[in-house]
Formats: sequence, C-alpha cells, structure tokens
Amino acid sequence: MSESKPTAGSGSGRGPAAAGPVPWSRVVWPAEHGGWSLLAEPLALGLVAAPSPAGALVAAAAACGFLARQPLRFALGDRRRGRRYPRTAAAERALAALSLLGALALAGAWALARGPLPVAVALAAPLAAAALALDLGGRSREAAAESLAALALGGAAPAVALAAGWPLPHALALWAVAAARGVPTVLFVRARLRLDRGEAAARFWPLAAAALAAAVMAALAARGLLTAAAAWAMAALAARAAWGLSPARPRWSTARLGATEAALGGLLALGVGLAERLAGRP
Repeated sequence: MSESKPTAGSGSGRGPAAAGPVPWSRVVWPAEHGGWSLLAEPLALGLVAAPSPAGALVAAAAACGFLARQPLRFALGDRRRGRRYPRTAAAERALAALSLLGALALAGAWALARGPLPVAVALAAPLAAAALALDLGGRSREAAAESLAALALGGAAPAVALAAGWPLPHALALWAVAAARGVPTVLFVRARLRLDRGEAAARFWPLAAAALAAAVMAALAARGLLTAAAAWAMAALAARAAWGLSPARPRWSTARLGATEAALGGLLALGVGLAERLAGRP
C-alpha cells in the first residue's frame, strides 16, 4: 500500500487543521487486511493448542510488534524526506509506546515461560528483519516480502507453545503448520487476483507450494509431531488452490476472496489447535 500524500489540512504543516492532534489510529492501524490474518492465525493456533499466561503475554508482544510497523514506516519515511508533519510526532509517540509495551510483555512472557522461549524469538527475528527491510524499502507488495512476513509472524505459534512448556520439536511443528498455511496462501492469492483481473499468472508455484505443504504435514503427522488434522487441513487447502486457479473458478471480488481466506485460516487455526490440545501435548 502506498502512503497517502500529506495535504494542507492533514499533515503538511500548513493550514488551520494542521495544528490539530493526529489520532493514533491513523498512524497505527494497518490498512492491509491480509496482514491481520498472518498475525491472528498463528496466535490462535498457539493459544488454542497451548494456552498459558506466558503465551498470552507472547501474543500481546507480537501484537505490539505488528502494530509498530506502520508508525515506524511513517517516522522513517518522513525523516528521509526531511519533513515533519503532525503525523510524524504522533507516529514517533506511538512507536515508542508500542515498543515499550511490547518489551514489557515479552519480558513478562520470558519470566513466566516454562520452555525455551528465546529459541523461537531468535529464529523468527532474522525473518522479521528481512521482511521489515523489504517493507521499508517500498517492496512490501512483492511475493518475497509477503512470504517472509508470513514465516516471521508464524513464529508466534511456537513461541506461545514454548511459553506453555511444550517440547521444542512439537512447538516447531506448529510453526510448520503456520508456514504451510501462510506461504502457499500468499502465492495462491497473488495468482488468483491476477487471473481474475485477466492477467497472466503462473499456476505452478502456488500449486506446488500447496502440495508440498500437505506432504510436509503428512510427514510430521506420521512422526507423531502433529495430529492428522493438520495433514487433512492442508490437503483441503491444496484442493482449494487447484480449484481456485482452474478455469472453472468463479470470479470473486478482492474483498470476497480476502474474507473467504480469512475464514478458512481461522477455521484451520482453531481446528488444528484444538486437535493438538486434545492430543495431550505436555
């Protein structure tokens, strides 16, 4: 999403409206709806599978980090342009507040965690840094940036599980679930939107990614690291990708496609999370 250009009344520093305070919602709330699913699904997966006070704090820290992205973009973007607008100060204050709240939540989770929470943080940090670098470089709409974001945010699921005391292999298997859902979905949605606009789109990569995701889930289930629910869910998503990219697909609006994918992701997170919880992980 491109940043809106400041107007005389909303951020240029000129005009009578420029002196008014800028609501935090304007500098914090992300406009991209897909990003919410990339965050909410791993959190729901982890919290349903492994609820704990430490896990709730992990979720709070992850939410703060996610919300800090938009004010960081505004603050750095305005600084690069050598300009200060009312939104610049609001973004800086929001960034400072979210950073502090996120750090406090993460520290609390660390103190209460019954497992090696820092492992998940250390593994997700480079992915998050790479995704953020592409985002700040104006490349947030590229497939690489969106896939890296899905992988990084997926790290919230094992972090929640480790905080609840899960063994590392089982916690990382939840990350595999989040990645198997997130990355193929990014590729599928990008291809589907292009096809529905009448543009050329490669079907091979989203279909191959969906098939690989289902195969990996089946392999992890066979090793006892996941229940069969994860494998069946990914197989269903692979079938959805094959149908959704076929000539027989209906032509949907972007809003309808997004809502459908959000619903599917929510059902998958809740269903697989509940199956893992009922399986009696530690």
